[in-house]
Amino acid sequence: MEQICFELKNIEVSFLDQEILNIDRLAIHQFDRIGIVGKNGVGKSTLLKLLAGTIKPDKGEVHRFVESGYFQQLEAPSFEAADPALLGKLAVPNHSNGMSGGEQTRLKLAQLFTNYYEALLIDEPTTHLDRSGIEFLLDELRYYYGALVIISHDRAVLDELVTTIWEIENGQVKVYTGNYSDYREQKVLEREQQNQAHEQFLKEKARLEKAAQEKMKKAEKIAQAGSMSKKESKAKANRMFETKSKGTSQKAVQRAAKAIEQRIEKLAEVEAVKEERPIVFHQSKALQLHNKFPIMADRLTLQVENKILLDDVNFQFPLSKKIAITGDNGSGKSTLLHYIAEQGLNLTISPKAKIGYFRQMSYQFTSEETVIDFLKIRSDYEEGFLRSVLHSMQFIGTDIQKKVTTLSGGEAIRLQLCQLFLGEYNILLLDEPTNFLDIHATVALEKFIHGYKGTIIFVSHDQTFIQNTADLVYKIVNKKLVLQ
Repeated sequence: MEQICFELKNIEVSFLDQEILNIDRLAIHQFDRIGIVGKNGVGKSTLLKLLAGTIKPDKGEVHRFVESGYFQQLEAPSFEAADPALLGKLAVPNHSNGMSGGEQTRLKLAQLFTNYYEALLIDEPTTHLDRSGIEFLLDELRYYYGALVIISHDRAVLDELVTTIWEIENGQVKVYTGNYSDYREQKVLEREQQNQAHEQFLKEKARLEKAAQEKMKKAEKIAQAGSMSKKESKAKANRMFETKSKGTSQKAVQRAAKAIEQRIEKLAEVEAVKEERPIVFHQSKALQLHNKFPIMADRLTLQVENKILLDDVNFQFPLSKKIAITGDNGSGKSTLLHYIAEQGLNLTISPKAKIGYFRQMSYQFTSEETVIDFLKIRSDYEEGFLRSVLHSMQFIGTDIQKKVTTLSGGEAIRLQLCQLFLGEYNILLLDEPTNFLDIHATVALEKFIHGYKGTIIFVSHDQTFIQNTADLVYKIVNKKLVLQ
């Protein structure tokens, strides 16, 4: 029997009077490979912190039977030593000052894999990693001999590494067997079963309501047959027992109708699955572009300080296409997007181009507007559509009345993405837009891209996201932009 590495019993965790986690019992065994999924803020990182012992539950017990390695997404690298071979393999610079996000992540991974642990707890390791960094992570974890618990917004990583999914929703953890794709299939099946149960509920309710109505009609007919004029009553005085019998029959039918109504009340109501309408962003005639290639480069050389990133390249980005730019960290992807946004030399950009630009940074808002008002002012869509777009990006209920200055970093990024797709633009440049999005928000962004009529050029290392959205994929290789 496999050894238990962690056990959680009767766990309760709350924050500001809101219950985050409520777990009766969960156990992690020696060779479990678990992926934790759920929307932002549901408690994924909190659960990992409980397992790591960096926080304690309000109630309940966490038992740890093995030493574990812990990778925290937002923490800076520690001063722990790392295997020089791993540092070299990950191209981690010798200095620790001014490290990029990707370099910090690589250093933390080198530190994590320097020692062997019987369990690994890993929180969003692919943020800031390029394809080679993700491949290193996969190589290290594919044949890892121990318990693995990982949070990741990269669906391809979850498909590759895990055999169990823990879904956190409303404080509860639901366990699914299989990788992420298996989990999605099970969720689709659940939705189908819920719809079938809803239809069955409606049919049974309608059948019982009809039966109750028929009983009541029958009772009314009995009552009408039993009510006679005084003359008729005198003429049929010798048949009083029949009238009494009819009255008794009427009450019996009424009781039967009442019993059916009680059965209706006791029916377990099954709600219909809420189907999200496809989101389509219209484009005004004033914004429509007619150039077959609204962005073109002729012998473009891109240089930062003394480093040449692109050397004498040509490209033509076609109208209304979704174009992915890939390549290793430092190859010039973000620099190229910024150069297009600035409409630099050796670029030919349509004079009617209105460019919206999403950068890799934390967005800070200074106005006192609410979330919904922020979009109303910057968009010509009606409020109902704005609300549906915000709902897709997980602004639920009173979230749309929050002041934009109070938004968390993740909320600010999601609002900025909403604003770009709703704004008066016909070309969007998106630099790693999924980096700080959970899977639900990433799927919503995919729907936004499919519903957008303009041209989108984006940088991403998320293979599933690229496969789901890109019409064309370019890669920066050896200072050239190569169509894949």
